[in-house]
Amino acid sequence: MRTRTPFTCTVILVAASLLGAAGCAGTDSSDGADAAPRTVEPVAGCGAGGWTDPSDLAPDRKPARCDKGAPAPRPLAEKRKITVATGTLSAEYVAPLQVAVAKGEFAKEGLDVSLKVLPTPDALPLLAKGDVDAQWAAPEAAVMNGINGGFAIKWVAGNFSPDPASKSGLWVRLKGGESADHVDMAGRKLGTMIGKGSVIAYPMDTSLKKHGGGLDRISFQQLGSADVLTALQNGGVDSAWLLDPIWRKVDGDKKYAFLGGQPVGEPLGGLLFGPNLLHKDPDAGVAFLRAYIRTVNTYFAGDYKADPAFVSELAGLMKTDEATLRSTPSMRMDWEIRKGTTDRLQKAYADSGVSEGAVVPEDQAVDRAMYGEAVGHKP
Repeated sequence: MRTRTPFTCTVILVAASLLGAAGCAGTDSSDGADAAPRTVEPVAGCGAGGWTDPSDLAPDRKPARCDKGAPAPRPLAEKRKITVATGTLSAEYVAPLQVAVAKGEFAKEGLDVSLKVLPTPDALPLLAKGDVDAQWAAPEAAVMNGINGGFAIKWVAGNFSPDPASKSGLWVRLKGGESADHVDMAGRKLGTMIGKGSVIAYPMDTSLKKHGGGLDRISFQQLGSADVLTALQNGGVDSAWLLDPIWRKVDGDKKYAFLGGQPVGEPLGGLLFGPNLLHKDPDAGVAFLRAYIRTVNTYFAGDYKADPAFVSELAGLMKTDEATLRSTPSMRMDWEIRKGTTDRLQKAYADSGVSEGAVVPEDQAVDRAMYGEAVGHKP
């Protein structure tokens, strides 16, 4: 393995949707293309269960898991300082990173990680230029359009999929004679915090098409997080995408029906790397993934909300109400990426008219090699 020059990494974690991407002067998607193959060694505690077949799309698929405390730290020879910025620190899917900092999991790898809330609009071009090193976000339409434009960016790890009991997703206010099984969505107005270019377009499109809709047959009204439920309840919109735990406010009310949410077992977001961690210092990239994966295995392996003490700790880290955090089921934290997800996402982007250029092949958008190395999986 090559000796790398230490540098300061800035990891940008973005929770909000990226609705557009500016050009990226100076981007070199070929940077590091001649890098020597990396050695993948067996990892104690990460046997066959540390990797699952990406083509397995079964809703009841068990996510990959290693033993508690695995993969063990392999500290870098020289410490890297990493600044982690996020659009929010109160979202549950960011919790593994907060726990990794609080429990010293990044420090065990020789990574000095700090979390910082940062506005998102400029993140994507900065990532592509190498001014920042990673994003905790998703392969949004803007990301795929950027890759088409030459951005050296890849999706390198997943984040979560919902518990089957979760009803986070598309809710509709029923009209006379309608039921959850028979709803005419064509022509309705949908309220959402998320624009058409978000990864949520994929499950939303699937649910709409089951009910005579589709992203091209409804109108959107973008609303603030505090206004989505209110607009649905007062008639300002006919339907809405409600997140955890907001959907609890209408669950059980016969005036509303849940039409579907994010596919169970299929993460739609996670970690994006730019040229710095993909090519210039992949040792630091693998170390970051190793700490993240170890945190999932140690603290988020199953129903983590069954532990009252841990829920209290999470609520403190997230600065959220403990009762609210308990009101929804545990997420299925999952670092792996399913086969074909970016294809399905791009189909939804095309349906909603936000795609630019040709479809990006999966191997140009996804790289499973780094998390494979972290758990000792040889291709």
